[in-house]
Amino acid sequence: MANQIRNAMIGLIACSGVALAETDVPHAPNGIALPEGYKDWKVISSSHREDNKTLRVILGNDVAIKAARAGATNPWPDGSILGKLVWKDAVHPKWEKATVPGEFVHAEFMIKDANQYRDTGGWGFARWKGLAQKPYGNDASFVQECFSCHTPVKDNDYVFTHPSPMP
Repeated sequence: MANQIRNAMIGLIACSGVALAETDVPHAPNGIALPEGYKDWKVISSSHREDNKTLRVILGNDVAIKAARAGATNPWPDGSILGKLVWKDAVHPKWEKATVPGEFVHAEFMIKDANQYRDTGGWGFARWKGLAQKPYGNDASFVQECFSCHTPVKDNDYVFTHPSPMP
């Protein structure tokens, strides 16, 4: 049942038609650019947070997808980029039991480069808020907030996501 709900959620999000801004997005305060072409990346997993009522789809670039499909994610290889697209929960107007994507909250990314980002577990962090994709954080120190949140999953290479099984 949980897999059916997860698969339905992925399908609803993928078919939602929510448009995201694409042009002239400023870099994050730590210099990370919004990854090009991320909207065409493949799905690694999805999640739902009860505490803030959000739906999330976790995407990966080609390096991350290859690692996820091979089960080689602890550690993730350098060059992996994980993206998370987040929407507020909404109710489908014709299907009241269905939770669907509502307002777009943010896009966030983790970039694996064990050397460049050694002070944050080998990961560079960046987030862009809302459809306007405003960079998150006042200065580069915002990454400490990201890193401290991910510290409890240090044993999983600082990544909360476990790739969803695929047939």
